[in-house]
Amino acid sequence: MKPFLILQLRPETDASDDEYASILNKCQIDADQTLRIRVDREIIPSELDVTDFSGVIVGGGPGCISDAREQKSDLDARIEEQILAVMPQITDLDHPFMGCCYGLGVLAHHLGGEVSKAKYAEPVGPSICSFMPDAGNDALLKGLPRKFDVFVGHKEAVQTLPAGAVHLLSSAPCPFQMIRYGQNVYATQFHPEADARDFERRIRVYRNHGYFPPEDAERLIDVCHAAKVTVPGEILRRFAARYRSFAFS
Repeated sequence: MKPFLILQLRPETDASDDEYASILNKCQIDADQTLRIRVDREIIPSELDVTDFSGVIVGGGPGCISDAREQKSDLDARIEEQILAVMPQITDLDHPFMGCCYGLGVLAHHLGGEVSKAKYAEPVGPSICSFMPDAGNDALLKGLPRKFDVFVGHKEAVQTLPAGAVHLLSSAPCPFQMIRYGQNVYATQFHPEADARDFERRIRVYRNHGYFPPEDAERLIDVCHAAKVTVPGEILRRFAARYRSFAFS
């Protein structure tokens, strides 16, 4: 089995480590089955070949791809530039990819879709996703409940479906919750790796980052623990199971 490439964008070490552990847990893979690159502190090698990996998973992060360059820190701009540089390989080869939250913005932006803060931002906490017409036959979604809870929290969102993409999941506040490009390139607005404990830790880390009033942190933590969010983790497990043994010509 080739390893999975895990690209992480969070500059906060506790949040990054927690996210990595959650990805391993939901994918049911061990650390030695991955190559982890923290893009906030490492450079993605220019000679990187995505076909050396079973698949690529991009985690979330506090940056916004729709911000103007002058609004981005040098770190956020460097992270964005590196991730976008990998995307042509992904989409040209239809190589297995799962973009989580920020990863949806990256994929949509790369494909020419509109990503902005105009509409569809969602507060931190649980939300309900629903199947779109093409979801029932998708390899990662087939047989799952047609409606299920997810964890979200984002300032920007995809405004229009990119050309060539398939719309898989939607929610009332944010229509583009999961898309697929080709047969193997996926991205979600929600966090498929996260459970309530993950979101509790992230709420504490990002309580002063503008996602919610800081005084709401404990209430949001209680709301997350009261929710039953299980299906997103199954989607990530299916992604890893499908592509760890998938044969490509």
